[in-house]
Amino acid sequence: MEVAANFSLRVKRPLLDPRFEGYKLSLEPLPCYQLELDAAVAEVKLRDDQYTLEHMHAFGMYNYLHCDPWYQDSVYYIDNLGRIMNLTVMLDTALGKPREVFRLPTDLTACDNRLCASIHFTSSTWVTLSDGTGRLYLIGTGERGNSASEKWEIMFNEELGNPFIIIHSISLLKTEEHSIAALLLRIEKEELDMKGSGFFVSLEWVTVSKKNKDNQKYEMTKHNILHGKSVPHYAALEPDGNGLMIVSYKSFTFVQVGQDLEESKDEDISEKIKALYYWQQTEDDLTVTVPLPEDCTKEAIQVQFLPDHVNVVLKGQRFLEGNLYSSIDHESSTWIIKENNSLEISLIKKNEGLTWPELVVGDKQGEFIRDSAQCAAIAERLMHLTSDELNPNPDKDKPPCNAQELEECDIFFEESSSLCRFDGSTLKTTHVVNLGSNQYLFSVIVDPKEMPCFCLRHDVDALLWQPHSSKQDDMWEHIATFNALGYVQASKRDKKFFACAPNYSYAALCECLRRIFIYRQPTPMSTVLYNRKEGRQVGQVAKQQVASLETSDPILGFQATNERLFVLTTKNLFLIKVNTEN
Repeated sequence: MEVAANFSLRVKRPLLDPRFEGYKLSLEPLPCYQLELDAAVAEVKLRDDQYTLEHMHAFGMYNYLHCDPWYQDSVYYIDNLGRIMNLTVMLDTALGKPREVFRLPTDLTACDNRLCASIHFTSSTWVTLSDGTGRLYLIGTGERGNSASEKWEIMFNEELGNPFIIIHSISLLKTEEHSIAALLLRIEKEELDMKGSGFFVSLEWVTVSKKNKDNQKYEMTKHNILHGKSVPHYAALEPDGNGLMIVSYKSFTFVQVGQDLEESKDEDISEKIKALYYWQQTEDDLTVTVPLPEDCTKEAIQVQFLPDHVNVVLKGQRFLEGNLYSSIDHESSTWIIKENNSLEISLIKKNEGLTWPELVVGDKQGEFIRDSAQCAAIAERLMHLTSDELNPNPDKDKPPCNAQELEECDIFFEESSSLCRFDGSTLKTTHVVNLGSNQYLFSVIVDPKEMPCFCLRHDVDALLWQPHSSKQDDMWEHIATFNALGYVQASKRDKKFFACAPNYSYAALCECLRRIFIYRQPTPMSTVLYNRKEGRQVGQVAKQQVASLETSDPILGFQATNERLFVLTTKNLFLIKVNTEN
């Protein structure tokens, strides 16, 4: 049995600045240009039946502006006429209107049960497209940077069922075959799931191929599906197509493709009824109870503890084996046989106070039993957020539901996130990183030939990580640091989108309405400054700038390039010139 190994992210100390003094507000004006759109952006608002937090994460906060990483300062959006519109900037003072490069064959307004149309730039000559109704398109574009050779042509399209959005795609070119692999995301209803909202997240890894010799037509050759309970913060395919990386709060597992749905539902129910083991936890330890077969003796039981791994063998059969969610003190962990013919395993937590959402990563055979005292303590802590009456006095200064307190409660979700790498052949988890309190912030494409980078909060800083799928033992490289940005962004309650320049020269975030905050990397000072408290010379200063858009429309899209920030509203596209030295 192949077991995933626990890994950690290695921070490069030279990229940290322990003497960083903060951002200085700069009042230098930022050149801002406004383009009025010919037709409104094809925004799709959440329906009444899309009420969960996962729907909001996936569709309510969708970024309607798409940046082409293969061609600098080229952005795209889809309008309500079904047109894909492009704006490529060469010179700010000579901005043209966005131009139409492709028109969707389907009428977007005809389908009631649709999502926002989504687009992903697979390579310098290929685009993957969803119209939001459940149809997937692969489009050959020619060289997009050259208007003479650019021609968008549908090479494959197929109806794939319920509506989805595209979150990543790659192009794989071999001597005998060309393939495009894409990751599609759906949120679907599980009617038999009585716990929680009943919704689950479906990630579909589809591959469409064409053999260069025999077959001149693209056909779907692979369709694997993962299920999870939370929308992933980050999900991307490796450039060689051999694996998949996911950052998420709740774990994802592959489900059998082509399995009868009714049959799988019955299996899920039976698994819930007949759990193979039960587990509980306190702040210090975990207790696992395993009912034993009647003729199972002490000699037939083998339990092995490792710092991040457990292995239980009963009567020569592997009963439970895998990576634990977090580390344990394996030397202090024990097991005994109880009088009721059950095996009781005590695991001592290495990280005291950390709540484990699962015992063994990816294992669904056990059932978590919450202690009644724990439930009472949690209920008491949350009592101030509830009321017996529905908004009894809306004019009161302190309403019964305080949004700020709710956000503080949600911090637990961020603390439990993990980074997993799945192998494309075995469909098993090979690497697991417990992110702990390293809050996920955003992703950015630094090199379009590599996987997207992801940015995590580490203490007060924000660290940028570049995945390298070819390096099995050092798969994630710390490539840049945004000093104190983890701390600074936490105070922005109305933030909607977060981004940074591909060359890491600045990071930016925008609020739901109007305001854009820009945080530049420290640059050398032209004049001599002194720190009054420490009496030393300050050699560098990091600037914060604020831009305010002249519009009352909500922001629908946000993209950062080395030179500019692009901000999309329903009726306008704004360009903010960030690099003013050129």
